[in-house]
Amino acid sequence: MNFNPKTWNYVSHRKQFYIISAVLQIVGLIGFLIFGFNQGVDFQSGTRLDIAIGKPFTEEEVAAELKQLNLEPGSIVTAGDNGERAAVRFTEPLNKEQIVSVKNAFTKKYGEQVDIQESTVDPIVSRELAKNATYALIWASIGILLYIIVRFEYRFAIAGVIGLLHDAFGVIAIFSIFQIEVDLPFIAAILTIVGYSINDTIVTFDRIRENMKLHKVKRKADLEYVVNLSIQETITRSINTVLTVLMASVALLIFGGESIRTFSLALTVGLFLGMYSSIFISSQIWLDWKGREFTNNRVTNNEAS
Repeated sequence: MNFNPKTWNYVSHRKQFYIISAVLQIVGLIGFLIFGFNQGVDFQSGTRLDIAIGKPFTEEEVAAELKQLNLEPGSIVTAGDNGERAAVRFTEPLNKEQIVSVKNAFTKKYGEQVDIQESTVDPIVSRELAKNATYALIWASIGILLYIIVRFEYRFAIAGVIGLLHDAFGVIAIFSIFQIEVDLPFIAAILTIVGYSINDTIVTFDRIRENMKLHKVKRKADLEYVVNLSIQETITRSINTVLTVLMASVALLIFGGESIRTFSLALTVGLFLGMYSSIFISSQIWLDWKGREFTNNRVTNNEAS
């Protein structure tokens, strides 16, 4: 059977998508509880050195060079097309003399083309960054909740925020399970995903509200028709929008530097989840919640008669 996004019945399959999302969220939660976060130096005190020498070299070579300086890194990861870059993380902050000695040692061995970028965060700053990142996500969710309540109604607002949490936790779970390093660009990506996802969701909500005025909704079946029609009318816009943005995020992921790799990956995953939740989660949750009014009214009328 051919799939036509403009005629497919999204509402009739909502329970299957609830189950898919529930399974993914549970797996993500278990993975998060087992593995936790692979925190970067932004949220875990220490020093990160990004070393580029302009030609391939191995993690063992980097470790051997640092060992001569009596330095023990927590992790070494080579990157680039031919392994010409290395990200070295130390769990304890390095002082200026140690950083200078590393730069001198690599320059002496590999030449003047060596480029070393350093970022150091002390324990107090790392705790402050983690706290502020959490506050940013909380306040963003509260602001979105209040905005949708004012513009629509509280059911739309809560359904929309559930969709946002679904998207954000989906990205968090993937980063946790695969132990991808989490840093400040990751938080920027999560906030970007939240903004994109709610924008896509509001477009669908707005069409539902318009169609509610055009069609006489007297029972839950009428409500299901309106929601399904609204999704069908906005699905092309949702797909085109996400594909356009995905082209940019995938290009950043492939051709961007190491400094934005985390941001690009989180954004790419989150954009797909944002489109998914606006179609299959948020609007469907609102449908089931709003549909209870018609069910309760019918029960009340039957009892009265």
